[in-house]
Amino acid sequence: MEVEVTDANFKEEVLDSNLPVLVDFWAVWCAPCSMVAPVVEEIAKEYEGKLKVCKLNVDEAAAAASEYGIMSIPTLAIFKNGQIVEKIIGAVPKTALEEKIKPHI
Repeated sequence: MEVEVTDANFKEEVLDSNLPVLVDFWAVWCAPCSMVAPVVEEIAKEYEGKLKVCKLNVDEAAAAASEYGIMSIPTLAIFKNGQIVEKIIGAVPKTALEEKIKPHI
């Protein structure tokens, strides 16, 4: 299950999470974001209970995107204990994404 995050709930949902969190920084107008969305959904289902998956629309949550230096989208960031431990920029295949996630769960 994916959680929609905003500037208002970012701390609660991402930074304070007991689980590692994959945050998908995306926007409606971003074509590569649409390409990576199904992969992120699969990851959310397969890693349920081990990894929390959140989606953050950069147009609606500009403060969080700016605070974490999100310059291009899609950016997939893995947070652990409130810190970014991995950043994947661009639409990547599922295998590449899993390689980045596995060391953190």
